[in-house]
Amino acid sequence: MTRRWLSRRAVLAQAGALMALTGAGMAGNGGRVLAIGGSVTEIVYALGQGHRLIARDTTSTWPPEAANLPDVGYTRALSPEGVLSVAPTLILAIEGAGPPETVEVLRQSGVSFVTIPEAQSGDGILEKIAVVGEALGVPDKAVTLIDKTRTALNAATAQTAETEASDRKRVLFILSLQGGRILASGRDTQASAIIEMAGGVNAVTEFEGYKQLTDEAIAQAAPDAILMMDRGGDHTIADEHLLAMPAIRTTPAGRNEKILRMQGLYLLGFGPRTAQAALDLNAALYGQNDAATHDTDPS
Repeated sequence: MTRRWLSRRAVLAQAGALMALTGAGMAGNGGRVLAIGGSVTEIVYALGQGHRLIARDTTSTWPPEAANLPDVGYTRALSPEGVLSVAPTLILAIEGAGPPETVEVLRQSGVSFVTIPEAQSGDGILEKIAVVGEALGVPDKAVTLIDKTRTALNAATAQTAETEASDRKRVLFILSLQGGRILASGRDTQASAIIEMAGGVNAVTEFEGYKQLTDEAIAQAAPDAILMMDRGGDHTIADEHLLAMPAIRTTPAGRNEKILRMQGLYLLGFGPRTAQAALDLNAALYGQNDAATHDTDPS
């Protein structure tokens, strides 16, 4: 069955209420915009407002031209001096940006500061777009992008829902290895949400957020596939390293060497490309692709 996301009117109403609540209702016409959060930057460009960006954070890696902008630092480790050094007139910051003391300084600096709600669902993506569009003073462009994104989400959901419940793959999302132990996703994370959107089943549901797993917990999870971000460089966990771990070897994923990697922002960003990311993950899980790694715009 096709999932019907919130109506355009409902999304815009929620965005207006959020803007009023944050006191940012007329932040609109900032000419020097700083985007903090990869999906926020994606939405700014998708709205045709990339020319207004004067800087971005480290996680803002899409579209490729964003890399040409000054980098003010990692989303959750910002300094007031670094942010204000680029002289923004409007800051669009994803929920959870910080640390809190930096956000407080920025809010008191006189620069318009708008918090963009994080998302773990299609409705959340539509709300993100509406809030960014309102903050930039381009609500009509936001409506167009909302309609396009909703159509893509509905199409993706209809396709991934074709997998029978009894055939759905159990997927273990691994964020990292800490001290030789796996840090994995439980419930209520972007990883869990994208697995479900792709027609899979999150293999770990006993807790919320991310926790280290014991060998027994990994065996009990019995994943059919392991999903990770394709980080690159020194942060990459080699396939052979994972497959050599005794707890992984005993699982269906380990026995079949089923390890999937996707670019982090594409997989977990919950922005305009998420519908395609869900389709790509679905294809990788159910045999159409041997791997899933995407750094290019699928649209």
